[in-house]
Amino acid sequence: MKVILLNEYLFGDMKVMYFIDNETKNVELMLVPIDTQIVNWDEKKQSVDSLVQLKIVGDTYLGGYAGGVTMRQGESTTLLKYKEQKFNSMEEKDQIITTLKDDRGYEVKHYLTWYKNSKSLNTFTKFYNKSSDIVTLEMISSFSIGGITPFTTGDAYHTLKAYRLRSVWSMEGRLETNTIEDFQLEPSWGGHAVRSERFGQVGSMAVNHYFPYLAIEDTQNDIFWGVQLAHNASWQMELYRKDDGLSISGGLADREFGHWIKQIAVGEQFITPNAILSVCKGGGIDKISQRLTSEGNRLFDNEVDRESSLPIIFNEYCTTWGCPSHDNIMGILNAIKGKGFEYFVIDCGWYKEAGVPWDISMGDYVVSKDLFPHGMDKTVEAIRNAGMLPGIWFEIETVGSASKAYQNDEHLLKRDNKTLTTTMRRFWDMRDPWVEKYLTEKVIKMLQKYNFSYLKIDYNDTIGLGCDGAESMGEGLRQNMMASYEFINKVKKEIPGILLENCASGGHRLDPLMMSICSMASFSDAHECEEIPIIAANLHRAILPRQSQIWAVIRKDDSLKRIAYSIANTFLGRMCLSGDIMELEEEQWNVIDRGIAFYKKIAPIIRDGYTYRFGPEILSYRHPIGWQGILRSGEYGDAFALFHVFDGDLENKYTINIPTEFEYEVEEVYSDGAVEIELQANKLSYKPTENRKAVAVYLKRNDCFV
Repeated sequence: MKVILLNEYLFGDMKVMYFIDNETKNVELMLVPIDTQIVNWDEKKQSVDSLVQLKIVGDTYLGGYAGGVTMRQGESTTLLKYKEQKFNSMEEKDQIITTLKDDRGYEVKHYLTWYKNSKSLNTFTKFYNKSSDIVTLEMISSFSIGGITPFTTGDAYHTLKAYRLRSVWSMEGRLETNTIEDFQLEPSWGGHAVRSERFGQVGSMAVNHYFPYLAIEDTQNDIFWGVQLAHNASWQMELYRKDDGLSISGGLADREFGHWIKQIAVGEQFITPNAILSVCKGGGIDKISQRLTSEGNRLFDNEVDRESSLPIIFNEYCTTWGCPSHDNIMGILNAIKGKGFEYFVIDCGWYKEAGVPWDISMGDYVVSKDLFPHGMDKTVEAIRNAGMLPGIWFEIETVGSASKAYQNDEHLLKRDNKTLTTTMRRFWDMRDPWVEKYLTEKVIKMLQKYNFSYLKIDYNDTIGLGCDGAESMGEGLRQNMMASYEFINKVKKEIPGILLENCASGGHRLDPLMMSICSMASFSDAHECEEIPIIAANLHRAILPRQSQIWAVIRKDDSLKRIAYSIANTFLGRMCLSGDIMELEEEQWNVIDRGIAFYKKIAPIIRDGYTYRFGPEILSYRHPIGWQGILRSGEYGDAFALFHVFDGDLENKYTINIPTEFEYEVEEVYSDGAVEIELQANKLSYKPTENRKAVAVYLKRNDCFV
């Protein structure tokens, strides 16, 4: 046979299969659930699609109208021949290293790692230049999976769906579903022209337009493939097809998509960003998504001990709106002392001069003597005396137009030899040793001086295509953003135990790389919107709920129903409060206090659980109609359900189906008042009486099985 199985490996409930073309020596990676049977290779019209996609400047581009559409499967890729494969089993992980070589002196190693007991795989690529001359890359993949779907003969028409997560400011994580036919990815009648859907984002906000996420469903066989890319700059993913087999790949945005070119000197190497892969049978899009996000648990299970209880944050931003001071913070502390908050975050504006907005002042970072006349140390001391740990806001990587730093052109990013400027902001060149020293003094030294326990890292604009200082603007951007990542790591190393919050105008940097070094993230800038529970539930497909910080902004004119709605939103992640906290009535505080107690009760389920989603598709986020139901089932049996009713005609009841492993009883209900809840067998129902209302139900597991 021309194509044979090279090797296969079992990792948990996943099977990794490597196929080799005996003539070309090209190798393909296929990923399937265990206990599934694939069709014979020759029952489909398909060629081996390489597990590494590569394009070298000067090599022949793929024909079939590929120019400007895709850089996959060209000469640089097809010249990669199988050399060897090694399997290494270690205490915590198994790893497969597949080596491919190009006779011109190039070598590529494809790494695939399984951390034992995990539900996903990690993969990346190393390119080695062993030739006698510089080589220039213009595309290289982090991952490439072929042969989708291997469970159906032919081209699997009417069978394959693709899922992506779209993202715009304050509406993050909208699920987009398309058939392969929608993308015109059916093979042509003559097998000639290539088909490709290449997507991603360009710039320094990795979640601006799309999340670095893709899932494929084989609807006939109920199989799902999923991938996330861990990269904090321009990235791309592709769905590619020329024959019966669909392939998906991705990594750095290539030359065509992200202006990326990289020169590799003789004897040097280049390592791609990491990708997270998984495959499963059944469970829908939420199962494959949570298999991907579960990778984060491995990184954070050994984090700071106090994080295990998911402590509650108070952030004063929606109280002072960028004008915090010692006096107004003292008023807030008096109002919330003893209420169960463990962190108090001083947000933006602590450095601003009188009459100058906070969002054009960042960069100099001198504590305002007007706002803090007794010094920041007195305010920090007051926070600690109130029983809370102090946190503070920085927008580390940018400078505002009113700051002195804004004029420091020598150390700011350039494009076309001009200082790169957007509305109100410029950007530090994070590769510059002077900048690292400056930020060490301004950020790290200040955190140490005042003994801050929490750092909120904001980022409120994007560099876009890239910057000068490297072989290409895309490579300049990549280098700058990796330097940003390294500086954030430096903060963690020099201040052991500090908690980091990842914020980028809310949710613009919720990529796996940034989430791997931050304890939590601002889920969105939708601080006071009705659509908060929709966005918060969306993000269960992209990040861990234990890392998703959700705001409840309470206003003095809020009804009790509105307060309960806002508080219940935070049950979808980490609770963070703000607002008119000093002007609330006793009955308003009563609803908040009950919500805080309920949150603390369900925190273990938020931290270690599985999410099920119910309700109709919500078309308009700004004007939602219908309802949403979330069930979060805890690792040890207990669960909670959350109903949100939006606008539109009310139904008689809204029902959530509960997994049948255990019997449950209703332990507690949280809302603004009495509600009608019914639990029969494995169905939990809420009978609504009004719109724009939230109800949460704590379900206690009985000891007996169903």
